[in-house]
Amino acid sequence: MSDPSLSQGSAYPVASDRRGPQRRPEFLRPLLATALLAAVAWAPAPAAAQPRETVLVTGSSTVYPFSSAVAESMAEAAGGQRVKVASTGTVHGFAQFCRGPGLEHPDVQNASRRMTAGEFSLCVRNGVNEIMEVPIGFDGIVVAHRKGLPSPNFSLTQLWLGVAKEVPQNGRMVPNPYTSWRQVSADLPDWPIRVIGPPRTSGTRDSFTELAMMAGCRSAPEVVAISDTAERNRICTTVREDGRWVDAGEDDEAIVRRITTDADGTLGIFGFSFLDAARDRVEGSHIEGVDDTPETIASGRYPLSRPLFLYAKRPNLERIPALKDYLAEYVSDRALGSGGYLAQRGLVPLDAGRLREVQNVVRERTVMNRRPNG
Repeated sequence: MSDPSLSQGSAYPVASDRRGPQRRPEFLRPLLATALLAAVAWAPAPAAAQPRETVLVTGSSTVYPFSSAVAESMAEAAGGQRVKVASTGTVHGFAQFCRGPGLEHPDVQNASRRMTAGEFSLCVRNGVNEIMEVPIGFDGIVVAHRKGLPSPNFSLTQLWLGVAKEVPQNGRMVPNPYTSWRQVSADLPDWPIRVIGPPRTSGTRDSFTELAMMAGCRSAPEVVAISDTAERNRICTTVREDGRWVDAGEDDEAIVRRITTDADGTLGIFGFSFLDAARDRVEGSHIEGVDDTPETIASGRYPLSRPLFLYAKRPNLERIPALKDYLAEYVSDRALGSGGYLAQRGLVPLDAGRLREVQNVVRERTVMNRRPNG
């Protein structure tokens, strides 16, 4: 299966191992999200880091179910828990992961988007400078509604017009006046606009901003006419604050519950795996005429598809023996393969060739290089 989203250039063009520089495939250009350097601690740090045997994993709520499944598989095999997984959101997770190389900080970061240049620089400044980047598969951001309702077909522009704080009307930008999707387009259902979305700390929010809002905003002549780049980006990425967009917490299952119990037509924005696990209760909308399926997500045809990642501190492979076992299990065929237990939980898998490359990254302990001129 083709894999266009993993072949783009990026700010991290090469990888290296102990034998010196070595070319590696590119995975994804950095998204436009800016790191929020949130002061969120994994746990109260002791005066001096104590040795530990348990692997600490933090970050994305989207990746959390997959990382937890691998931890559970290891616990069953070993007869005890060796990995602790927390769901803090991608942004908070990077803040924790990059805080330092000591054992009081997490070993692994789950991410529902690629590490940004700012996050990479933060890690390096704090001494976290041997980072392994491990793509684990794909996810689609779904725009879901309660099962049994007619599924809309949203264009990216319609999504932006429904959720943006300011929209164009009569040649100028105005506060969003739309209260129903039918007002946005006669082709959409007459549902009140009410969207339960991911919070600012979420990688899903970053991806939705980039893939849906920025893309949907670009064609508006009133936006094109704005010469100031920062102002144009603000217009494109700011969601409405009148109660029609509601930030949820870092719990996609909670969003699923909200759209099944709130008023008809309430929409939820979350990862495909949560839709896949709740098909008896929710359905996804079409986006630009494309349904959210594993095939369309993996191929990149679904407009809101994205790759998912793990980041790991290479030195900790020697300091915490369970980390080596955890990464090896994560990228094994039985977990990450097309018929593996992670695919059964809703992860859209890598193709066989890409999986072999990822397995080599883990086997050879390949690290990311510093950005060029950075």
